[in-house]
Amino acid sequence: MTTDFEIIQAISRGEKKALGKLYDRYSEKVYNTAISYTKNVEEAEEITQDVFVKIFRSASTFNQDSTLSTWIYRITVNTSLNLLKKRNRFTIFRNTLDASESIDFEHPGVVMENKENAAVLFKAMDCLPAQQKTAFILSYVEELPRQEVADIMETSLKAVESLLQRAKKNLRSELGKLYPHRRK
Repeated sequence: MTTDFEIIQAISRGEKKALGKLYDRYSEKVYNTAISYTKNVEEAEEITQDVFVKIFRSASTFNQDSTLSTWIYRITVNTSLNLLKKRNRFTIFRNTLDASESIDFEHPGVVMENKENAAVLFKAMDCLPAQQKTAFILSYVEELPRQEVADIMETSLKAVESLLQRAKKNLRSELGKLYPHRRK
């Protein structure tokens, strides 16, 4: 049991050991994607657990129309977005970034000297519409190829490129409000 296909087949037969192997292979990617959305360790851990429970329960439905990693990312993105929707029901939705707001978030994939800038960027990403945010996270944070991003989002490559252009424009605008002296 070494290939993703063999592992998912074993999981669909109910083999918990196979789920452990899949978890070892993909949990870091799932967690990093989840924390990019939530910026909260506990919520990212909860999403990671939920994703692997969903995989265990629905392994038999994996039909190989996409790669296993694409399917896992899709589950992760959907689970993350659902948690954010649930969270936003209980808070007043804000669509702007306040420069005075303290940002207490560190993404595990960011090198130490870039942590402050990354925290501001991740906070600014909260202002993006869900589709733009997803395209941006998968493309620039997770560094996935654009075609895989399109597959995960179940859209065209051209649509992903358009989402990324709008996301960058919106981020530039939002960050410009924070740092007007940095505008060129």
